[in-house]
Amino acid sequence: MRYYIADCHFFHRALNEHMDQRGFESVEAMNAYMIEQWNAKVRKNDEVVILGDFSWGKADETQEVLKQLHGRLYLIKGNHDHFLNDKDFDASRFLWIKDYAELNENKRKVVLCHYPIACYNGQYRKDESGNPKTFMLHGHIHKTQDQMYLDAYQNFVQKQMHRSIAGSMEHVSCQFINCFCMYSDYQPMTLDEWIAIDQQRRKNEQALEMK
Repeated sequence: MRYYIADCHFFHRALNEHMDQRGFESVEAMNAYMIEQWNAKVRKNDEVVILGDFSWGKADETQEVLKQLHGRLYLIKGNHDHFLNDKDFDASRFLWIKDYAELNENKRKVVLCHYPIACYNGQYRKDESGNPKTFMLHGHIHKTQDQMYLDAYQNFVQKQMHRSIAGSMEHVSCQFINCFCMYSDYQPMTLDEWIAIDQQRRKNEQALEMK
């Protein structure tokens, strides 16, 4: 099984108390809960792609967290993953570390980057049933105003028409999914689970706007 998650920010005290306002009584409690949630979902041989900003901690602190987590780990670098710059950090826990990647996922493509990419590779592609065939998985924006801006952009693009390879006119697919850890209660999720989480989030936010 392959899972995805973004912006765990282990050891990031200010983020717990201010930006995300996660509500944990301490950064130690936050770290413990995230480890517990991760291991409740992920088994030893499962793959987990971390979409950046894994840890605000020092190299040795981050190393200790990595030792406790289940799964085969892959890292898309985030802007806060400063532990990677420490020459004493042992990166062998990650099977690879990249800025960007594209993977195949059950006849679909996932485009992976810490930052959302507006015109990502394959955003027009659909399968024979007209379903989206490519998904842009990212992190970075947490649950900020940037999420609202990105949602508005996606809604606009999806209303646009283009001529498909077959020659017919159809709507642009355009699928962004923010794999922000708080959206999944700090558990890595599969692509299909993230699609469902994202759809429910959008429905909830649209319902609030209509009140």
